Amino acid sequence: MGFKPHFAINVKDLERSISFYTNLFGVPPVKVKPRYAKFDVQNPALNFTLNEGGEVTGGINHFGIQVASTQEVLQAKGRLQQSGLVTFDEMNTNCCYARQDKIWVTSPDGHPWEVFTVLEDIEQNEDLTTCCPAEEQKEETSCGCPE
Repeated sequence: MGFKPHFAINVKDLERSISFYTNLFGVPPVKVKPRYAKFDVQNPALNFTLNEGGEVTGGINHFGIQVASTQEVLQAKGRLQQSGLVTFDEMNTNCCYARQDKIWVTSPDGHPWEVFTVLEDIEQNEDLTTCCPAEEQKEETSCGCPE
């Protein structure tokens, strides 16, 4: 039996969120019901559900999708931008004890998502609470990263 993580998040607007996550994951939901949608993502393996209503804020710092290469990061960026979403690049950045290439995008409910690849592990680290776009770029890109 394989391992597949499951995340269920609350969203304000199911239609907007379905559109956003279809573009982020590159696949449509496998099930859509009133106030509910389920994505069965194969790569990365993920059971991801949207539940319309309830509290959408909380202790979430950000979500991420790790890919194998910078080329895949840029492919995700292109797909997201083609759908009209604003992305922010952080290439060759140090975060979480690693040098990474990444892009950021924000869901309709303000959840920051990164698509990233690890270029190498490093010994120094940036402040873990600020591993996202610089303060002056958050407003411009609607990153939604934590303060």
